[in-house]
Amino acid sequence: MWLVAGILLAAAEMLTGDFTLLMLGGAALVTALVGGVTDASLIIDAVVFGVSALGLLFLVRPMLLRRFSIPPPTPTNVHALPGKTAKVLEAVNEETGRVRIDGEVWSARSFDPAEEYAEGETVYVMKIDGAHAVVWKGP
Repeated sequence: MWLVAGILLAAAEMLTGDFTLLMLGGAALVTALVGGVTDASLIIDAVVFGVSALGLLFLVRPMLLRRFSIPPPTPTNVHALPGKTAKVLEAVNEETGRVRIDGEVWSARSFDPAEEYAEGETVYVMKIDGAHAVVWKGP
C-alpha cells in the first residue's frame, strides 16, 4: 500500500512542481521500506510516515526550492531606465528637450503635453519611446 501511494504521489508531482507531493511520496516510500523490512504494525507505519514526511517537507524541500528557483530577470539597457531620475539640460516640452540620465544625454519630451520643465529641474523617466525619454515632474 505504501509503495503504491509513494509512486502515485511522486508521479502526481509532475502536475504541481512545488515538491510537496514528491516529499510525501518519498515519505511513503520510506514507510514502505521500513514496513517491508520490519513487518511493523500500522501504528508504527503511521509514525514513520509522519516523521519522514515532516523531515522531508521542512528540511529537504526548502533546499530544493532554493536550488531550482529562477531569479527574477534584472532589467537592463532601456528597460532599466523607467523610474530613474533625470536632470533637465535643455528645456523639455511636448516636442523637444534634453535630459541627463545616469551620465547619458537623451532627447526628451514631457509626459504631460501641457507641462514644460526648465533647465536644471529634476524629473522622472516614465518610459522610453524610441530614442526619446518621456519624463514627468510628478505630482
